[in-house]
Amino acid sequence: MRHPGRWVAAAIVVLLSAALIASIATNPRFEWSIVGDYFFSTRVLDGLVITLELTVVSMAIGIALGIVLAVMRLSPNPLVSVASWVYVWFFRATPVLVQILFWSNISALYPRLSLGIPFGPQLTDFSANDVITPFAAGVLALGLNEAAYMAEIVRAGILSVEEGQVEAAQSLGMTRLQTMRRIVLPQAMRVIIPPTGNETISMLKTTSLVSVIAVTELLYSVQLIYAVNFQTIPLLIVASIWYLIFTTVLSIGQYYVERRFSHRGSRDLPETPFQRIRRNLFSFRHATVEPSGGSGGSG
Repeated sequence: MRHPGRWVAAAIVVLLSAALIASIATNPRFEWSIVGDYFFSTRVLDGLVITLELTVVSMAIGIALGIVLAVMRLSPNPLVSVASWVYVWFFRATPVLVQILFWSNISALYPRLSLGIPFGPQLTDFSANDVITPFAAGVLALGLNEAAYMAEIVRAGILSVEEGQVEAAQSLGMTRLQTMRRIVLPQAMRVIIPPTGNETISMLKTTSLVSVIAVTELLYSVQLIYAVNFQTIPLLIVASIWYLIFTTVLSIGQYYVERRFSHRGSRDLPETPFQRIRRNLFSFRHATVEPSGGSGGSG
């Protein structure tokens, strides 16, 4: 069947894309030469490293604490369940930017922090300013905030596992913790992995918010540079390209992790994009090369 509407839509998309690319490439105000000069600048790369460190550490805290909160939320103990709910409610109800600012000013509430037994003797104490540095404040804010969202993601994954499997594990004498670790969580990964990948990509971009407390991550690094040379647009383009590169890398990694966990039983793994391209290419070749038939007619 002919589909003229598809061809018209494709032509419009190609035309608009070509016009956009031509405008970006030919507009001298983008100043691509300056973008190239600062793309591998030491200050930019140092800021990129801090961005990646913030992403990795904050996600590690968020995932670990989120699993604990999800298990607490599903606990039959009402006090434990309510405590988890209150945590999730509080950190989801307040903006992450406010939390970053709060942790950066925690010394106003607690000038000195101590370790010890609650309502008992203190083992040691130290200055809050010495411990809660801007980087630590950013990690705490991002990690604790992420834990609230990961708790709901993990809880949804746990609830997706059939209750009958939990009952079967308990009938075999497995404890609740053993059932969760050996039966429930491995099966829940199919539901947990996709949103966790999205949260990781989102975290990479959310780290830019810690620029408000002078953490020299990627965005703040380019801000310091264009505050001196006034090349605002080229430096923002540099930061955007680096975000695009690492977001793409994380997206590819997420695809292959999802592909791995979607494989169950005898079901084949879904094709990768490269496998689909190769299959379509070979199909196109086979379709264009037709066997020659006899040309003689009946007399």
